[in-house]
This record gives sequence, C-alpha cells and structure tokens, in this order.
Amino acid sequence: MDPADGLLDHPYDVYRRLRDTAPVHRIAGPDGTPAWIVTRYDDVRAALADPRLALDKRHATAGTYKGFSLPPALDANLLNMDPPDHTRIRRLVGRAFTPRRIEQLREPIRRTADRLLDALGSHGTTDLIASYAAPLPITVICDLLGIPDEHRLDFRVWTDTLVAPDPAAGPAAAKEAIVAMLGFFTRLLADKRREPADDLLSDLIAVRDEGDRLSEDELMSLAFLILFAGYENTVQLIGNAVLALLQHPGQLDALRKDPARLPAAVEEFLRYEGPALLAIRRFPLEDVTIGGVTVPAGETVWVCPSAANRDPDRFPDPDRLDLARDASGHLALGHGIHYCLGAPLARAETEIALAALLERFPDLALAEPTPRWRNSLRARGLLALQASY
Repeated sequence: MDPADGLLDHPYDVYRRLRDTAPVHRIAGPDGTPAWIVTRYDDVRAALADPRLALDKRHATAGTYKGFSLPPALDANLLNMDPPDHTRIRRLVGRAFTPRRIEQLREPIRRTADRLLDALGSHGTTDLIASYAAPLPITVICDLLGIPDEHRLDFRVWTDTLVAPDPAAGPAAAKEAIVAMLGFFTRLLADKRREPADDLLSDLIAVRDEGDRLSEDELMSLAFLILFAGYENTVQLIGNAVLALLQHPGQLDALRKDPARLPAAVEEFLRYEGPALLAIRRFPLEDVTIGGVTVPAGETVWVCPSAANRDPDRFPDPDRLDLARDASGHLALGHGIHYCLGAPLARAETEIALAALLERFPDLALAEPTPRWRNSLRARGLLALQASY
C-alpha cells in the first residue's frame, strides 16, 4: 500500500506514516498528475522559505500540473507570484491592509457575531457552520472590501464550488463560478472608480508607491484572492476550533474559566487542525534536495503544514489538543515571504467568534457524534457542525 493512501479520509494517520517512512514522497495527485509531498516540520519550514521553490506556474514542467484554470484577470495574484513581482505587489497591498484597519474591525466583528447568535435564540439545535462560522467571515471580508449585502450569498456559493466542488456537477460548475466572479468584480471595480468609498477596494484602486500602482489584472486578482482566502481560511478555522473544543470538554472548561487564554488557544487550534491540508504548490527552479531526496526541476511540490504541525520532533504529543501548549512556530499560516497577509484578521475573527459563542451558550454541545469533513485537499473543514445549546 502506498503510504499516502487515505489522505482525505484519515490525513493525520497518513502524515504519520509518511513522516516515519517516506517524509518526501512522490504521489499521484487527485487529478492523476505526479507530485512530491513533504511532511516533516524542518523540511516543510525550510521549503516554505526556499527561493528555489517557485509559485509561478510557468516554472512547472509541461503536463505535470493541473490547478485552477483561472483567467489572467484573476490569476495575477500573490499565490502565483515570485519576487520581484511578489515583493512589489505585497508592498502596495500592505499600504492598504494595515494593522490599524484590522484593529478597527474588532468591534464590527463582535457586533456581527452577536447578531448571528441573536438569530439562533436562547436554545435549540443548529448547524454552526451554516449559521455562524460561514456567515461571519463572509460578512467581515465583504465589509472590508466594500461588497454590497445582496451579493454575499453568491460569493459563498462561488467559493464553495471552487474549493470543494460537487462531483456530480462536473467541471462546468467551477467554470461558471469563475465567470460569475470575474463579471462581478469587473462591474464592482468600475463602480468604485466612479464613486470611491471608505473600503479596501477603493484604497487598492488609489494606492501608489513612488508612482507605481496596481494594474487592472493585479487589482482584480487581489480582490479575488482577498475574498477567497479571507472567507475560506477563516470559516474552516472557526469551525475546526469549535469542534476541537466540543470534543475536548476538559480543554473547553479550562478556557471558559480563563478567557484570557483565548489568543494563545487560537494558535493551538491553528496547529492542531489548521484550515488546509496542503500548502500552495511549489515548482523547483532547479533540481532541489529536500530531506535527502532530490526533486527534479519543474515537478510539483506540495509542502504540508498540517503534517509539520503534528511532527513529534517539534511538538511533543502532537495529536493531543493542549491549550496550555506553546504552539508558536506552527506553520498553519505559512512561513517566509509568502506568510499569510490576512493572518491578523483570521486570528482576530476566530478569537472574537469563539469568545462570543462561549459566552452566549455555556451548555454548547455536539448534537452528532461524527461530523463530516469536506472532500477537499485544499480546505480542511467541516460540511456541517450540528450543535445543541
């Protein structure tokens, strides 16, 4: 049996086998194309920061990689860029995506959380993904970008279609979602140019650095990435954190008794059950040795933060949730120059979402014994989370 078999159904068992027997291992991906999977902490951390491992798909050997088939207007984003383009774009975006703006969002995030919890009433049973973990981040990111309320459900449908498509719908559904997103952003950016507002999209349109500014494709691609990643990563993180707490009542009780531990607890949630099984793929610019294995230039490399974060050589007893653990150094949000730009926002949303939920419902409990995970290597998250309160 290939040690990578069962990755979707039992990821941490697979990662344990790979770390022990084949920490840099060549597999056939879900689409049948070959890829290398990297699982040990030291190797993953080094690979994430290695400039010889490019993100630009143009460095992939022809016929060896299949990913999202995005049009150029959505493809020119930070997840597909290397320096110097990556450096330039990140510098420009950083001028609009400031810590001050994130801090200003904390009160609106709490108001949104409270409003969603108010809608649940004082008792009952609910799917916390559909009623709370998903609408909270989509509201926050759409408020940040300046996207009108009437389009927010559309974005949830489009992003879900891209990350965890329904096999019965076929590839046409993803293409339709991409076309719809492209059309919407084209219209929205034109509106923002005519009537700028106090939102991130208007800031990105206006941002300049010594005369440099974002091109039209760069601007639209960034809007797409901020929406896509800002929603997807956070909904998984909130849902996974709530599930982990409900499955570990001792840890939940300790957190209730000492809410000041919540920021540190978020780091343990990121380590224990991060929002993705695999990091963004890389392509070696030359033959590269990783963990003693030579990976040929141009082949696809998947580095696995979720595997690294369960490596016992870095985190003792890694399969145990321990909110008192020092989880610093986890790789759930990346490492190096490609570290997640939205990490402060994801942390703030998760901290606020958990605080509001635990304060409101002291008797929150699982209403189904085995919640189902999404059938996706891109997103480590739940299809639903039935809970009673």
